[in-house]
Amino acid sequence: MAKRSGSSTTMTVTNTPAKDLAYTNCAYCSPSDLRQFAVPGSTLALALVGDVFVLSIAYPYFTSYFVFLRDFDLANTRHARVSTGDAVSVCRFTPPEDFNIALLTLELEFVKKGNKEEQVDAVRLGQQLKKRFINQVLTIKSDIERGMLSEDSYIVFEASNSSGIKIVNQREAASSNIFKHKEFNLQSLGIGGLSNEFADIFRRAFASRVFPPHVASKLGVKHVKGMLLYGPPGTGKTLMARQIGKMLNGKDPKIVNGPEVLSKFVGETEKNVRDLFADAEQDQRTRGDQSDLHVIIFDEIDAICKSRGSTRDGTGVHDSIVNQLLTKIDGVEALNNVLLIGMTNRRDLLDEALLRPGRLEVQVEISLPDENGRFQILQIHTNKMKENSFLAPDVNLQELAARTKNYSGAELEGVVKSAVSYALNRQLSLDDLTKTIDEESIKVTMDDFLNALHEVIPAFGASTDDLERCRLNGIVDCGQRHDHIFKRTMLLAEQVKVSRGSPLVTVLLEGPSGSGKSAMAATVGIGSDFSYVKIISAESMIGLSEASKCAQIVKVFEDAYKSTLSIIVLDDIERLLEYVAIGPRFSNLISQTLMVLLKRLPPKGKNMLVIGTTSEVSFLESVGVCDAFSVTYHVPTLKSEDAKKVLQQLNVFSPNDVDAAAEALNDTPIKRLYMVVEMAAQGESGGSAEAIYSGKETIQMSHFYDCLQDIVRY
Repeated sequence: MAKRSGSSTTMTVTNTPAKDLAYTNCAYCSPSDLRQFAVPGSTLALALVGDVFVLSIAYPYFTSYFVFLRDFDLANTRHARVSTGDAVSVCRFTPPEDFNIALLTLELEFVKKGNKEEQVDAVRLGQQLKKRFINQVLTIKSDIERGMLSEDSYIVFEASNSSGIKIVNQREAASSNIFKHKEFNLQSLGIGGLSNEFADIFRRAFASRVFPPHVASKLGVKHVKGMLLYGPPGTGKTLMARQIGKMLNGKDPKIVNGPEVLSKFVGETEKNVRDLFADAEQDQRTRGDQSDLHVIIFDEIDAICKSRGSTRDGTGVHDSIVNQLLTKIDGVEALNNVLLIGMTNRRDLLDEALLRPGRLEVQVEISLPDENGRFQILQIHTNKMKENSFLAPDVNLQELAARTKNYSGAELEGVVKSAVSYALNRQLSLDDLTKTIDEESIKVTMDDFLNALHEVIPAFGASTDDLERCRLNGIVDCGQRHDHIFKRTMLLAEQVKVSRGSPLVTVLLEGPSGSGKSAMAATVGIGSDFSYVKIISAESMIGLSEASKCAQIVKVFEDAYKSTLSIIVLDDIERLLEYVAIGPRFSNLISQTLMVLLKRLPPKGKNMLVIGTTSEVSFLESVGVCDAFSVTYHVPTLKSEDAKKVLQQLNVFSPNDVDAAAEALNDTPIKRLYMVVEMAAQGESGGSAEAIYSGKETIQMSHFYDCLQDIVRY
């Protein structure tokens, strides 16, 4: 989508300073407006002219510079619908991410009509076009469809039979009949935030098929026969595969859900697989290289193509399916007119032989969308309600995209549905469901979307509720020592955000039980604003076996690898390891799993912070777990001066009693301090708890000492 940035300026159209400049597709002006129009962080200077065209700006006498100007001149005023002397509105144009053109189709014709004939070399013409117009924004068909020409852009030329132009070094008439459309608008196909992924798929799977068969033959390469789309659920794998099938000419794609292939009869499953390829085999036998492309889409391919030998059902059916697929895709009589597209959430379950070159060799991760991708997805799902005036003016999709970190495409669709349900519910009356509804009054507001965000929680988001439970009493100033450790840990979180050389940072918070380690770790997780924050605690694994606990821990780390920035809190590590002082006994399996995960670097482009807490640091040292952490901080108990700061913030003692209470709480963990105060606020001699917390009464010291002595005694 085009971005307008900066204020609009009115400029006057004048004649081109030099005649040869009229063929550059640039606009020229004085250098005084350079700062106003230069694109930040690049050498480009782009202007959106009259909300119609985006033109590169150059200074006539120093063509190596992109500079801006007053007294605007348009390279082609006829298409801009302006003439010399007209005033046009101009503002800086900032290209969004993924703005490069993947495929550009151009129609050739003579400037002056006549009985001319000419032969055009598509390769040389494409090279000249890129040399002259590289990094320029081209407006395609309308002022909405734009893209930037890059070195990777593929250009297809067309010419009508009556034009007299013959195009060589490209498919006859330069038209690619592999695709139904000349250009792709992913948003019109309902695909948002996947421009980079689609560009990779096009380059690897379709670029060779655009050219005539003899070109691939001369190059000595075979077409890609299979691709695998993998990633978290709800990210658009099935949607992209189906839309790719619709965009291609030829036979309608065959869509197969993995389990549908299975049959209880012996040999029937293998026959079902062979039947999928029967039409392609017949077409290749009769038409050879001119055969249509046959697309077979396997949804949930992991259900039938598990690693051979991994299933113990006694029938060997899954192994036979893999063998049959391998034979059809890359066997002795391999087909060259087939494109197999598989989708899965579990690439790790697939047989390795399927993933090597020649089989499902193009493997594209369809990951969670970034902010720009989420914005595109929200636009797609709100487009109709905007066209029909159901979307309130206060709805800010850009803000919603920023708020929905780690939401998948399916979850964003759920947010839109939830918001619409709020808007519709306002028009209904439970007292009279037959009441006539005024369609004109239906408005989906920003508040509806914000409410929807509380209903639709991302599967790979921050577990805010679990983190808040770790700090039920909130965060108070516990003195200089605690503050120092908290700031250091927050600095590590900031380091993870910007670090390129340390994608994994691990920190261990150790100290006495109740000293505030978990609350500190939870506060860092919430305050970091990372898109993925999860806590792993023993309480969530009660009753699980060792193997199940390991699998659950591994799953949290695997989910974290799907996010750009993530934090994992390992709370009470000794409890996770099933440590018992008598013996001592612990789970070596879980211990080894944790040590491997604490040292395993996340995938490229992903950064992670792991925060561990423990009250048994000597035990962790003895089994080697401490060595797996980069940094270790000791979280101490409260000294008298620290306890005094906490009590002053709680404001439950009279000013005369604070010092005495703080002295009695010397060397006490923060959690125990809260417990004593809670106990002292109750009871018959301590006054009313409600009155104490409201500041109307204070805790009596005698009752406080009794409560403290009871805790110490027991």
